[in-house]
Amino acid sequence: MQGPKRIAIDGPAGSGKSTVGEQLARQLGYLYCDTGAMYRAVAWLALREGADLHDGPTLGRLAQQADIVISRPQVADGRQYTVTVRHRDITWDIRNVAVTRAVSIVSSHPEVRSVLIAQQRAMAQQISVVMVGRDIGAVVLPDAELKIYLTASLQERARRRYAEMKERMGEHNPALSTLTDVTSDIQRRDEIDRDNMRPARDAIVVETDNRSISQVLDIVCQYVEEKKHEAGSKLSQ
Repeated sequence: MQGPKRIAIDGPAGSGKSTVGEQLARQLGYLYCDTGAMYRAVAWLALREGADLHDGPTLGRLAQQADIVISRPQVADGRQYTVTVRHRDITWDIRNVAVTRAVSIVSSHPEVRSVLIAQQRAMAQQISVVMVGRDIGAVVLPDAELKIYLTASLQERARRRYAEMKERMGEHNPALSTLTDVTSDIQRRDEIDRDNMRPARDAIVVETDNRSISQVLDIVCQYVEEKKHEAGSKLSQ
């Protein structure tokens, strides 16, 4: 039975959407597209080329010329996907502190958003996809067959993000931010992203506080199954 071909998962930073989205895509055999990685790729390129982060038209042109490709993992190093810009693998580079601080500014420009949204829509036309971001269900793929919005408290989101950083960087790494800094950074990003962080009217909101990733994934999978049965019922009518 055919399941939803386009699944949109939205939510604020640290809500668990990336991990849930990646695991769901793997389970379904779909492409996992973290749209945040595309904005990070533009931010990385802007920093590398010394572009003004507040110059929307310039950044829009940069996004157009970046040749950003998101694909299934090409290297077995724990990555969820591979991101290339102009054929260069920047999967881990886009996770550095400078890019993290710049990405909300870069993604706030309409010129950048229009370029990347067009690319994201084209991708979803070509292949079954689990697409994750801030406004996928509301703006990027308003006709997605299933829309999920994950949410969690600021404290829980900061705790998760801090734990991820510790695991990736090592507990005693001098470059590791404090939990207080991570909390402040997420709060700052929430403020900048507020206008773009909209759950679609028909999105299913899932509260992830006090739930493990596997519990949240189980809930989302139940909704996928419901959509399959709905599609099957319509075919048999």
